[in-house]
Amino acid sequence: MATTLTIMKTLLSLSKTLALIFPTFITLSVLNIALINSAAAQSSSQSSSQSSATPEHAKGLKEQLISVELSPGIQQQGVLSLTTNSAAPTRLAVLFPGYPSVVRPVVEGQSMTSSKLSGNFLIRSRRHLATDAIATLIVDCHSDSGDYCSSSYQASLKRHQDVLKLIKEVKKQYPSIQQIWAIGTSMGTVSSSFALTHEPSIYAGAIHTASITEPNARNSYRELSNFDYAKTNHIFIHHQNDPCYLTTHSGAKSIAEKYKRLLITVTGGGGFSGDACKAFTEHGFRGKEKEVMMAIGQIMTSGQVGRLLID
Repeated sequence: MATTLTIMKTLLSLSKTLALIFPTFITLSVLNIALINSAAAQSSSQSSSQSSATPEHAKGLKEQLISVELSPGIQQQGVLSLTTNSAAPTRLAVLFPGYPSVVRPVVEGQSMTSSKLSGNFLIRSRRHLATDAIATLIVDCHSDSGDYCSSSYQASLKRHQDVLKLIKEVKKQYPSIQQIWAIGTSMGTVSSSFALTHEPSIYAGAIHTASITEPNARNSYRELSNFDYAKTNHIFIHHQNDPCYLTTHSGAKSIAEKYKRLLITVTGGGGFSGDACKAFTEHGFRGKEKEVMMAIGQIMTSGQVGRLLID
């Protein structure tokens, strides 16, 4: 604002000098044009500055919106994220976010600037998982789902056929991708669990974070009742103090023991806030995002679980 006032004062002073030489109408025309150009330049500068601001969750990433048509007027979208130096990733992490699993991302330039689930653990932490070798793909719900991606749809063959179309589009752009992993959190573990049931040849494995362990509880997801985790490669990561009644650590331990699957336990963190089943408590690994994502990255690149405790 101060800069604009200074320019206006200079131009007004100039106009008085010009008035002594040129007719008034010419002087005013010159003044108006100069003021308009000055305002436009300042507006353009502000717009450029705003568009260049990268959200914290997208720093270090180059991102694009991937969209495929499922049927006339209905799309399946996702956000593909690579590190700025990555040109030929070999691993793809397919991210299934939690409740309500509807993302509706907005990508401007090369960054996802906003979405309905920007606070979700997988979405806000994806930059810690992406490396030159690992690309991430945030999966939205189909475009006519409304504000809720039902668990029955997430468990269905249709869901995973829709997601497969998205994956194929990504592989067209990056044929270097050799291995794909399904990564889910909270309600999104319905999708990451059934991904290996419906598309076992596509995924190297599934990693479930803050997984649904109490499918028969109130308002839970019955689709995971008696789900058989023994058939394919399932790995669990769970906070020891997860306060959500749908995702208890004791339940995760029981499932891991029953199906002889690995469970990585997380302790610590901080800055917890909000409801028990929301993203900023231990349920969303608040304060431990980087460590958890690095553990997932190690599994994806080596095929091995490095440690069973993240403290």
